[in-house]
Amino acid sequence: MRVLGLMSGTSADGVDLVLAELSGRPPALRHELLEHSHRSFPAGLQTRIRLAQQNRETTTRELAVLHHDLGRFYAEAAAPFRGRAELAALAGQTVWHEPPQVTWQLGEPSWLAEALAAPVVHDFRPADLALGGQAAPLVPYPDLLLYGEEGVRRSIHNIGGISNLTYLPGLDPAGVVAFDTGPGNCLIDEAAALMGEPYDPDGAIAASGRVDGELVELWFNHAYLRQPPPKSTGREVWKLDRLAFADRLRGADLVATVTAFTVRTIVAAYRDFVLPLGLDEVWVAGGGVKNRTLMAGLRAGLPVPVRGFDELGMDPLAREALAFAVLGYLRYLGLPNVLPHTTGARKAALAGRVTLPAGWA
Repeated sequence: MRVLGLMSGTSADGVDLVLAELSGRPPALRHELLEHSHRSFPAGLQTRIRLAQQNRETTTRELAVLHHDLGRFYAEAAAPFRGRAELAALAGQTVWHEPPQVTWQLGEPSWLAEALAAPVVHDFRPADLALGGQAAPLVPYPDLLLYGEEGVRRSIHNIGGISNLTYLPGLDPAGVVAFDTGPGNCLIDEAAALMGEPYDPDGAIAASGRVDGELVELWFNHAYLRQPPPKSTGREVWKLDRLAFADRLRGADLVATVTAFTVRTIVAAYRDFVLPLGLDEVWVAGGGVKNRTLMAGLRAGLPVPVRGFDELGMDPLAREALAFAVLGYLRYLGLPNVLPHTTGARKAALAGRVTLPAGWA
């Protein structure tokens, strides 16, 4: 089956679309990545998403219109795949994630189903939440099926707006550990935006600034960083206005300091929760892999090889969309698609709802 995965992450920069050919059933799942494309959010739509993420004053009507405008955006981005995609898997745009009470993703799937004339699997997270889970991370099972290797203790690390990892101790699902480590690009992007930049290209701004080590240590006292997995977090938690005394820094010094803090949180997560299990290597995906300062910090802080997906001949920006394609494929087959011990759920969820296009038999 040819499945189109659509992923718009917490960075809210746009949507990644991956067309993959999937066949077989776990544990013998076969895949081929056929095409990857990216569509950036128009500036006005991106602003509305980020206002919703930041809990700014937004009316019920504005949220309802945003939900459908996102649906139309996904449909337009996916239109070139009509006739090629037999199924779509829509992650949706997270605007609020506060487990165990709520998780909320926007983007009406009916627009996508009609644009593709194909079924759409969507709303993956609520099923796990209803089973007592964190509704995140959802990608560990696809990671295991796609990247697990017998005899190799590998971590798949994604640095999007939020940073998360999947620890794969070979091919045994029971040994998988996965959780959000804390901020990824979100604080860096927010600090860069104060300088008129959407992000820190190549980590160059951070490299030119001075790190305030005292603030890094102060921020590192955050309770989430010591909480053992399973756990997940979001942009609701990691914002500059929640970091004490961040407003005393300016320009490149602020970017450098939040970058150093982000590195510190990731390295500490490995030290506390992964390295004691034994680790051979780390593969890094997501937009953060392009930040040389961030990657240099990880390589200096971790005692194992740290490689970007691009160094391994894979597309670092396609990883999450491909994972959601696998989630949608498994759901369409009626198979459980979440590892409950990685989310804290009571049992494995059959995550995702299915929306059919008009006239579908």
